[in-house]
Amino acid sequence: MSRGKIPDDNVRQFTVGRDDAGARLDRWFKRHLPQVGFATVSRWARTGQIRVDGKRADVDTRLEAGQTLRVPPGNATPVGAGIKGQRVRKPLTEEQIQLAESMVLEKDRAAIVLNKPPGLATQGGSGTHEHVDGLLDAYAADGEPRPRLVHRLDKDTSGVLLIARTPGSAAFFSKHFSGRSARKIYWALVVGVPEVKDGLIELPLAKQPGTGGEKMMVDESGQGQSARSRYRVISRAGNSASWVELQPLTGRTHQLRVHMAAIGHPIVGDGKYGGQAAFLTGTISRKMHLHARRLRIEHPEGDLIDVTAPLPAHFAASMASLGFYEEDGDLPLEAPKLLDEKTFQKRAAKQHAKEYRKERRGERRKRADGEKGAGSAGRKPTGKRAASAKGAPPKSSAAKKGPVKPAGKAAGKPAAARRAPAGKPAPRSRKD
Repeated sequence: MSRGKIPDDNVRQFTVGRDDAGARLDRWFKRHLPQVGFATVSRWARTGQIRVDGKRADVDTRLEAGQTLRVPPGNATPVGAGIKGQRVRKPLTEEQIQLAESMVLEKDRAAIVLNKPPGLATQGGSGTHEHVDGLLDAYAADGEPRPRLVHRLDKDTSGVLLIARTPGSAAFFSKHFSGRSARKIYWALVVGVPEVKDGLIELPLAKQPGTGGEKMMVDESGQGQSARSRYRVISRAGNSASWVELQPLTGRTHQLRVHMAAIGHPIVGDGKYGGQAAFLTGTISRKMHLHARRLRIEHPEGDLIDVTAPLPAHFAASMASLGFYEEDGDLPLEAPKLLDEKTFQKRAAKQHAKEYRKERRGERRKRADGEKGAGSAGRKPTGKRAASAKGAPPKSSAAKKGPVKPAGKAAGKPAAARRAPAGKPAPRSRKD
């Protein structure tokens, strides 16, 4: 038997799924056969034991959906044995499994949409042991990859939370959240009534010193990150409280909470940013009244996910006490453009080409650094450097473009809540 040749009856074959289109061969192994180390994958590829559609493949070979991957036997993990370097998770209790199942709003092959209750953290941290991330094993059947978080909600914020079921769908959803093509609609009860009924808040945010990054603040020193939020007053209860719809147009930590407090209308129950003024008297709960009401995002298969989450008990009770009706709050969104199969394939090919160019750019940069160190001393300057060497000043790009004009408001005035443009659809958002 020649080197690398394995009897056919021992060979395993896999079909590359759509979620793995464009993935490197070594990344495919990490996703689906994590017990096989990189050194083993490299050896198998080098000796021709791994075949893609019958042809030899390298560890950096890009896979395409539908291809047949031939994998030699070996490196199987015994039942009950953990993988080296991988933390073994504790099995979930019956109560945890019931909690996980009770949160599910919708589920399909690519995603699980949850209605996260208030008080449950999205991820663990210092002193946080009960969280959504710790419950994700409840959604993974035997042989399936563990679902992954692709965005977050604050611990005391309730509502729609999307979970990706596969690595491929996780990459797809993460891209849409970071690209702000996902639409997220929040409901909140706020103290008082904003003067501008449909407004845009543009205030930069930064971590507040001395809080360990646990609290944010408005920072107009030029060092803060830009942050934009849109709000719309749905209804009011006299002058004491308002029911508002919120859309984060950027994804800063605690963005909606800080912005509403900054314009003098903190979210009811948000003592962290509103202090004692954030709590109403009477029968209104002291819990925070911020709820991720609706999420609309494209599906990896070209369809559309559009989910609405029911209100938690304390929020619904406060709405009733203030005389608000839920049916008054849900407004139609503009019709989205769904992906057809051809467009999906073009996008996948474009992303593949982008990753390839990125890798090639890194290789060229390394070669250029080596050449520069070896022979840059005798090279003559060109372009602007040549003009500078002869005494001629280089042309200024500012002179071509003319003076820079301030955008939006007049220069020197801080941007805060202002009236949103009339007749235009609300901008898209990413995460809170």
